[in-house]
Amino acid sequence: MNNKEVLLKLNNLKTYFPVEKGVFKRTVAHVRAVDGVDIEIYKGETLGLVGESGCGKTTLGKSILQLVKPTEGEVIYNFDGEKKDLNKLSDKEMMKARKRMQIVFQDPQSSLNPSFTIFGSLQDPLKVFGVKSKAKRKKIIGDLLEAVNLRREYMNRYPHEFSGGQRQRVGIARALSVEPELIVCDEAVSALDVSIQAQVLKLLQDLKEERNLTYLFITHDLSVVEYISDRIAVMYLGKIVELADADDLYKNTLHPYTEALLSAIPVADLDHKTDRIILEGNVPSPIDPPSGCPFHPRCHKRISKCSKVVPELKKYIIDGKEHYAACHLMD
Repeated sequence: MNNKEVLLKLNNLKTYFPVEKGVFKRTVAHVRAVDGVDIEIYKGETLGLVGESGCGKTTLGKSILQLVKPTEGEVIYNFDGEKKDLNKLSDKEMMKARKRMQIVFQDPQSSLNPSFTIFGSLQDPLKVFGVKSKAKRKKIIGDLLEAVNLRREYMNRYPHEFSGGQRQRVGIARALSVEPELIVCDEAVSALDVSIQAQVLKLLQDLKEERNLTYLFITHDLSVVEYISDRIAVMYLGKIVELADADDLYKNTLHPYTEALLSAIPVADLDHKTDRIILEGNVPSPIDPPSGCPFHPRCHKRISKCSKVVPELKKYIIDGKEHYAACHLMD
């Protein structure tokens, strides 16, 4: 029985984008970027979200934060015991809620205004949430920079004066500036060198412990997600196909798609190399997804039922742990 406190719960979340054609911009189809996601994020955990490029990971993160408005479903946030659907909040209520939720973007260069110093970029959130004194804003920003292992005087520099790793630390400092509970890390280390990745991941882990943070960690790198995550959700074509504790996902893989992803992880030990599973074809279009299981056209284990019936994300108990998978083979 799981007694952890749920911070965020998604119920049948869908985010579709219209495909328009002609002079009159008539909607002829929809891109099903997020297509019916049910998931819970527990307070204080790191939930890793993995999948191929274009599977809907970033859109899911932005839909949670209301940076992209969901088409359907619920985003239930736990405001100190009071649960509210973020989709139904007014603009004013959502602005207050944003203090609890922040994002670290993939590209630290494009997420910082090149015309502003670091102080200029980081002071705006503080102004919005009531820090009127410039001296106080300088102290807070200086403390934040030191928290992410940068020097206080760096607040007077411009983004182009920093390395990629330093800019990403500035992005993390900006996310921390309003003291949030939940941070969405959208490919936060994918643009960095491996050695810098390790430093930033260690920093994120330390900040999580110090500030009791909750992370949704979006990445396509299964080596990274194994290191940082408590649980891992695997996404394919807008749907969650597997969800389990990090060690359990790697040890007791249930879904053929997850098996294929794990087989692609480079292994340094030649005596323990795994056989690579090569997926057939390309990822289907989210405009016209296949019938039945969205993965069945590329699955090396498919059966006749897979092309006809959409599998539900069901709970299984393996070695005493909850493990979720959406696969007919499990039945």
